[in-house]
Amino acid sequence: MNYRMIARILGYAMLTEAVLMLPSVVIALLHGESILGFCAAIGCLIALGFTTISRKPEHNDIYAREGFVTVSLCWIVLSVFGALPFYVEEITTTFIDALFETVSGFTTTGASILSSVESVPYGILFWRSFTHWIGGMGVLVFMMAVLPMADNRNMHIMRAEVPGPVVGKLVPRAKDSALILYGIYVALTLIEVVFLLFGGMPLFDAFVHAMGTAGTGGFGIKNNSVAYYNSAYIDIVISVFLILFSINFNLYFFILLGNLRPVFKNEELRCFLCIVGASVLAIALNINHLYGSFGESLRYSLFQVSSIVSTAGFSTADFNQWPELSRALLVGLMFIGACAGSTGGGIKLSRVMILAKSSSCEIRRMMHPRSVNLVKLEGKTVSDEVVHNAQVFFLLYMFILAASTVLIACFDECDFTTNLTAVIACIGNIGPGLEAVGPMGNFAFFSPVSKLVLIVNMLVGRLEIFPMIMLFHPNTWKRV
Repeated sequence: MNYRMIARILGYAMLTEAVLMLPSVVIALLHGESILGFCAAIGCLIALGFTTISRKPEHNDIYAREGFVTVSLCWIVLSVFGALPFYVEEITTTFIDALFETVSGFTTTGASILSSVESVPYGILFWRSFTHWIGGMGVLVFMMAVLPMADNRNMHIMRAEVPGPVVGKLVPRAKDSALILYGIYVALTLIEVVFLLFGGMPLFDAFVHAMGTAGTGGFGIKNNSVAYYNSAYIDIVISVFLILFSINFNLYFFILLGNLRPVFKNEELRCFLCIVGASVLAIALNINHLYGSFGESLRYSLFQVSSIVSTAGFSTADFNQWPELSRALLVGLMFIGACAGSTGGGIKLSRVMILAKSSSCEIRRMMHPRSVNLVKLEGKTVSDEVVHNAQVFFLLYMFILAASTVLIACFDECDFTTNLTAVIACIGNIGPGLEAVGPMGNFAFFSPVSKLVLIVNMLVGRLEIFPMIMLFHPNTWKRV
């Protein structure tokens, strides 16, 4: 284990977070607000950051084990220091609440313990949504794009931080791949800001909602989220961009190259769009009696489906009050999530497709023992390693979900639907669930222990289980 190299990357991550807090400081100063919380966080980050990078490692090599550990530690450390502005400025009463809000931001979950976001200072509101944008693509991917890091360790970090069953390079160098991904990310974010401005949304609001959409996070700056604006145009713009950010970013690279063939042939994309279209239509028909016209029900259905399947969690309606069929469909979308290689959470559609196809192959093998049955995705044979990884991931995902639901039930006397969907919302990085944690509720009523469980769920979901498990596995720290 290359401990010094891990510490060095942690140091660079802390210094990066200190720099990323500066826009929030500027916004707080422009509005005449206190910057004590940001100053405390930046001071700690700079002091510890320079301390940890001062000792140079004997070599720069990082392998898979170090990559997973580095990513897990970085996300934990950044979340702890990112929580300081909330706690120091007394936005939250306890540090656990501050940590919950920050982890929810970085992991792009969007679950909140704040009962009135409209009373929160502008600087904190910007930082709160900026954590979505940082966490959407990954802070270490950002570091890879802008810092001179050796390419022989970048890919292991990228594999641990970028969601999906398979992570590959767009170009030969992982650093250049990270730069391309962030370039696309920034461009789409700015384009959305322009569209929102055309819809009459104020500049600050447009940036905050664009960052929340890009990271598929869902933190709003109004108590009733996007419903505050009561604009069909804004609803449609955010819905479209939520779907765009739910798609594998590799496809945008092909579009930039003018190579549209891989985009049209992409099986995951076609399946994703079919699921979104079918869900929107089914829910619109199911809730039509609640609204004045089919066009209005289609508008609300499109927004909530795109918000849930992208795991953003914005809301324009209280879907907690919708019929059971609509609620069931939304919970199903929570499990599936977005495409691999996107900023969305959930199990990921590509994994669901691999699991479905491997199950079909196993049934055919039982019926015809001598037949050769291969799992294929995008016309290519999926390796046994990837299939096995998807199966283990799903098993661990369901085990953690069940165990967390039971743990929360031990400490909080909430109904089963609240407990279960709270865990689903956190491990899937979605935000709202049903009943008490619905779009009109929040997570403030949970006990400190339950909040810690949900914090772990959010980190496990964003880092896709394995990095967090490896961090606490005894064999990870053995010298080999």
